[in-house]
Amino acid sequence: MEEKLKIEWGRKEYAGLLERWPKDENGVPDAPVFLRSEKNLDMSDELLVNMLEAYHIPCLRIYPGDGAFGRVVLGTSGWGVDIYVPERFYEDAKELTEGEIIYEDL
Repeated sequence: MEEKLKIEWGRKEYAGLLERWPKDENGVPDAPVFLRSEKNLDMSDELLVNMLEAYHIPCLRIYPGDGAFGRVVLGTSGWGVDIYVPERFYEDAKELTEGEIIYEDL
């Protein structure tokens, strides 16, 4: 009944990303391609990543500058976040994220 404890502190955001990231026939992961930058203040990055993940498009988030430190200490990055997707899904991700969302009063 011995179970190994897997400690993933600070890795929750990237948990399973490598397993979800598409690979070629040799097992080499696709190159990440820059999709867009988002502010990290209004949760727009979380909404965008969750929407893409719902379409089975994995996303890598890179916090430029000292943004990763701000994300840990303050819970948000003042520099925003750069979102990358696998090269083979770039066109689909671009098409899904283009345009403007218009909210109408119901």
